[in-house]
Amino acid sequence: MSVTTKPVNQKAWFLILPVLICVAFSAIIPLMTVVNYSVQDIISPERRVFVGTEWFVSVMRDEDLHAALWNQMRFSLAVLAVELPLGIMLALSMPADGWKASATLVTVSLSLLIPWNVVGTIWQIFGREDIGLMGYTLARLGIEYSYTGNATQAWLTVLLMDVWHWTPLVALLAYAGLRSIPDAYYQAARIDGASKLAVFRYIQLPKMQGVLMIAVLLRFMDSFMIYTEPFVLTGGGPGNATTFLSQYLTQKAVGQFDLGPAAAFSLIYFLIILLFCFVLYNWMQRLGQAEKEVQS
Repeated sequence: MSVTTKPVNQKAWFLILPVLICVAFSAIIPLMTVVNYSVQDIISPERRVFVGTEWFVSVMRDEDLHAALWNQMRFSLAVLAVELPLGIMLALSMPADGWKASATLVTVSLSLLIPWNVVGTIWQIFGREDIGLMGYTLARLGIEYSYTGNATQAWLTVLLMDVWHWTPLVALLAYAGLRSIPDAYYQAARIDGASKLAVFRYIQLPKMQGVLMIAVLLRFMDSFMIYTEPFVLTGGGPGNATTFLSQYLTQKAVGQFDLGPAAAFSLIYFLIILLFCFVLYNWMQRLGQAEKEVQS
């Protein structure tokens, strides 16, 4: 008895063809162009010289890059250390239902609706001693504050600005995770007489792990690519105190018009983000697996 197999219809591949074309034009072709520039010395539009890995070696030895990478690492780690617990606490304090929950969600989300360049302008005015609320208040308290003249204060101001702008995103993700927890868990905790800390430790935090992983990855990637807000607020100064990797790249590509080194650093920049996200994701996956084994 012969078995006839139904031919597979391959026409469905045409449905994803527009997506493949868009990805090719928005990602693959620009990436190949950057790779091409990274191995050439572009003397003029008509004359180019192949230099191999020379630009990569030159960029990696640049002390300005080392300073920008150090600023970036400190900033991204500080962002995660502050925004993650603050967002969780904000989500825990938000109402669970009713009109108060809706009003709170809208209020918390307001800062996320502000464009990045406007955020920098707001904090630029906010920190001024003559017209800014924060600058004026600190001056009245006798505290010397200048985000344009003091490197530490400039760095802390950029961090505070990012916390104000993006902590609501972490809070909204954590809030969604909290609302997805079935009431049966809370009922069992009340029967056992569990404290609020125990409920958070053994019920809420494990159940929020998925959304918190998304929050950590999103905030890390976004903070590692921050550009507009610190550029508008401090311009990368004073000195190089708030010059992050994205501003270093812009100075190379636009300010100095060194397309070869800028392209080489773009690839290094991409690989750094990819590597850190890969390590961070696997680390969080291991923590989740270990948590499940402990609970079982």
